[in-house]
Amino acid sequence: QVQLVESGGGLVQAGGSLRLSCAVSGLTFSSCAMGWFRQAPGKEREFVTGIRRSGGSTSYADFVKGRFTIFRDNAKNTVYLQMSSLKPEDTAVYYCAAKGVGYYNNVVYENQYEYDYWGQGTQVTVSS
Repeated sequence: QVQLVESGGGLVQAGGSLRLSCAVSGLTFSSCAMGWFRQAPGKEREFVTGIRRSGGSTSYADFVKGRFTIFRDNAKNTVYLQMSSLKPEDTAVYYCAAKGVGYYNNVVYENQYEYDYWGQGTQVTVSS
Protein backbone atom coordinates (compact mmCIF):
# COMPACT_ATOMS: atom_id res chain seq x y z
CA GLN A 1 0.00 0.00 0.00
CA VAL A 2 1.41 3.33 -1.07
CA GLN A 3 1.44 6.03 1.57
CA LEU A 4 2.72 9.58 1.56
CA VAL A 5 2.44 11.14 4.98
CA GLU A 6 3.14 14.83 5.41
CA SER A 7 3.99 16.39 8.75
CA GLY A 8 5.40 19.62 10.13
CA GLY A 9 2.64 22.04 9.29
CA GLY A 10 1.26 24.51 11.77
CA LEU A 11 0.77 28.13 12.69
CA VAL A 12 3.71 30.49 12.34
CA GLN A 13 4.16 34.24 12.34
CA ALA A 14 5.17 36.08 9.21
CA GLY A 15 8.92 35.91 8.76
CA GLY A 16 9.13 32.59 10.53
CA SER A 17 10.17 29.16 9.32
CA LEU A 18 8.75 25.67 9.10
CA ARG A 19 10.06 22.38 7.80
CA LEU A 20 7.61 19.98 6.22
CA SER A 21 8.37 16.31 5.86
CA CYS A 22 6.82 13.70 3.61
CA ALA A 23 7.51 10.08 4.49
CA VAL A 24 6.91 7.65 1.65
CA SER A 25 6.18 3.95 1.93
CA GLY A 26 5.06 1.28 -0.50
CA LEU A 27 7.18 2.75 -3.31
CA THR A 28 10.78 2.53 -4.35
CA PHE A 29 11.51 6.04 -3.20
CA SER A 30 14.75 6.39 -5.13
CA SER A 31 12.77 5.76 -8.32
CA CYS A 32 10.37 8.61 -7.62
CA ALA A 33 10.51 12.22 -8.63
CA MET A 34 8.95 14.22 -5.80
CA GLY A 35 7.04 17.46 -5.65
CA TRP A 36 5.36 19.82 -3.24
CA PHE A 37 2.14 21.58 -4.15
CA ARG A 38 -0.19 23.83 -2.23
CA GLN A 39 -3.81 24.87 -2.29
CA ALA A 40 -5.15 27.96 -0.62
CA PRO A 41 -8.86 28.41 0.09
CA GLY A 42 -10.75 29.25 -3.07
CA LYS A 43 -7.72 28.71 -5.27
CA GLU A 44 -6.43 26.00 -7.53
CA ARG A 45 -3.68 23.69 -6.38
CA GLU A 46 -0.34 25.01 -7.56
CA PHE A 47 3.20 23.79 -7.96
CA VAL A 48 5.65 24.89 -5.29
CA THR A 49 8.79 22.88 -5.91
CA GLY A 50 10.05 19.58 -7.25
CA ILE A 51 13.15 17.42 -7.10
CA ARG A 52 14.34 14.66 -9.38
CA ARG A 53 14.61 11.11 -8.17
CA SER A 54 18.35 11.23 -7.51
CA GLY A 55 18.24 14.67 -5.91
CA GLY A 56 20.44 17.56 -6.95
CA SER A 57 18.25 19.10 -9.63
CA THR A 58 15.30 21.10 -8.38
CA SER A 59 12.69 23.55 -9.62
CA TYR A 60 10.85 26.29 -7.74
CA ALA A 61 7.85 28.45 -8.40
CA ASP A 62 8.85 32.08 -8.65
CA PHE A 63 6.89 33.01 -5.54
CA VAL A 64 9.07 30.78 -3.31
CA LYS A 65 12.49 31.16 -4.89
CA GLY A 66 15.06 32.12 -2.33
CA ARG A 67 12.75 31.28 0.57
CA PHE A 68 11.93 27.58 0.22
CA THR A 69 14.25 24.63 -0.25
CA ILE A 70 13.36 21.09 -1.22
CA PHE A 71 15.66 18.21 -0.41
CA ARG A 72 15.38 14.48 -0.02
CA ASP A 73 16.95 11.68 1.94
CA ASN A 74 16.66 8.51 -0.08
CA ALA A 75 17.92 6.46 2.85
CA LYS A 76 14.94 7.64 4.91
CA ASN A 77 12.40 7.63 2.07
CA THR A 78 11.58 11.20 2.95
CA VAL A 79 11.36 14.49 1.12
CA TYR A 80 11.49 17.78 2.95
CA LEU A 81 10.38 21.33 2.34
CA GLN A 82 12.26 23.94 4.33
CA MET A 83 10.26 27.15 4.34
CA SER A 84 11.72 30.43 5.52
CA SER A 85 10.67 34.08 5.46
CA LEU A 86 7.07 32.92 5.42
CA LYS A 87 4.37 35.30 4.32
CA PRO A 88 0.63 35.30 5.00
CA GLU A 89 0.07 34.47 1.34
CA ASP A 90 1.92 31.18 1.90
CA THR A 91 -1.06 30.01 3.95
CA ALA A 92 -2.37 26.85 2.32
CA VAL A 93 -2.63 23.11 2.58
CA TYR A 94 0.67 21.67 1.38
CA TYR A 95 0.75 18.35 -0.42
CA CYS A 96 3.63 16.14 -1.39
CA ALA A 97 3.41 14.03 -4.51
CA ALA A 98 5.39 11.18 -6.04
CA LYS A 99 5.92 10.08 -9.60
CA GLY A 100 7.54 6.75 -10.42
CA VAL A 101 10.18 7.18 -13.12
CA GLY A 102 12.64 5.04 -14.98
CA TYR A 103 16.36 5.16 -14.32
CA TYR A 104 17.08 7.39 -17.29
CA ASN A 105 14.07 9.63 -16.70
CA ASN A 106 15.80 11.64 -14.00
CA VAL A 107 14.08 15.01 -14.28
CA VAL A 108 11.93 17.37 -12.26
CA TYR A 109 8.19 17.46 -12.83
CA GLU A 110 6.10 20.61 -12.36
CA ASN A 111 2.76 19.47 -13.71
CA GLN A 112 0.53 18.07 -10.98
CA TYR A 113 -1.21 15.79 -13.45
CA GLU A 114 2.01 13.90 -14.03
CA TYR A 115 2.20 12.76 -10.41
CA ASP A 116 0.87 9.34 -9.47
CA TYR A 117 0.53 9.49 -5.69
CA TRP A 118 -0.45 12.18 -3.21
CA GLY A 119 -0.34 12.74 0.49
CA GLN A 120 -3.28 13.92 2.55
CA GLY A 121 -1.85 17.39 3.00
CA THR A 122 -0.70 19.44 5.95
CA GLN A 123 -2.00 22.88 6.86
CA VAL A 124 0.39 25.81 6.99
CA THR A 125 -0.99 29.04 8.39
CA VAL A 126 1.09 32.21 8.44
CA SER A 127 -0.20 35.04 10.59
CA SER A 128 0.59 38.68 9.91
